[in-house]
Amino acid sequence: MTARRRLSPAERRKELLDVGARLFAARPYDDVLMEDVAQQAGVSRALLYRYFPNKSALFAAVYQQASDRLLDGTRIDPGHSLLAQLSAGLDLHFDYFAANRNTVLAANRVLAGDPVIQAIINDELAELSRRVLGATALEGRARDTASAALTAWLVFVRALCVDWLTHETFSRTELHDMSVGALRGALGAVIDADRLLGTGD
Repeated sequence: MTARRRLSPAERRKELLDVGARLFAARPYDDVLMEDVAQQAGVSRALLYRYFPNKSALFAAVYQQASDRLLDGTRIDPGHSLLAQLSAGLDLHFDYFAANRNTVLAANRVLAGDPVIQAIINDELAELSRRVLGATALEGRARDTASAALTAWLVFVRALCVDWLTHETFSRTELHDMSVGALRGALGAVIDADRLLGTGD
């Protein structure tokens, strides 16, 4: 164990989250041990458990932090092409998924039934949908229909990403193209998708 540094509770929690994030990214969920997290962070297991009572709580905090950062990087500006911004948002998520394959697969497979993890995923999807809708001028029935299509599309993209990470049967470029094509198809069935999304330039 490395020498312990004096940190504030907030700094210590951040350090533990950073160590946990690295380990969950590097190893399958079942292979990450709390004692390994404590050792790499240079703290006792007792101190680690003061911040996170078990591994699932640590993982949930790591995943919540990642979700918050992804949302921070996915801002929608009504003054720019919605398609271009959604495309950039997809790339941001794909970058994270590729760099944190084990973490993403743990959240979507190993812990698929965990209500805390699913709440984080659902909240992220709902916020992304809200931001996209907020950048449109849609109202009434058209807005409700687009909202349903966007929610279904976001779930589709997440499922496609999990398949991509698991089987690697298609490329990242194909993943991106399928995601954008699915969005155009879902919205185009009910509204003028080209007018709403723009050209993507």
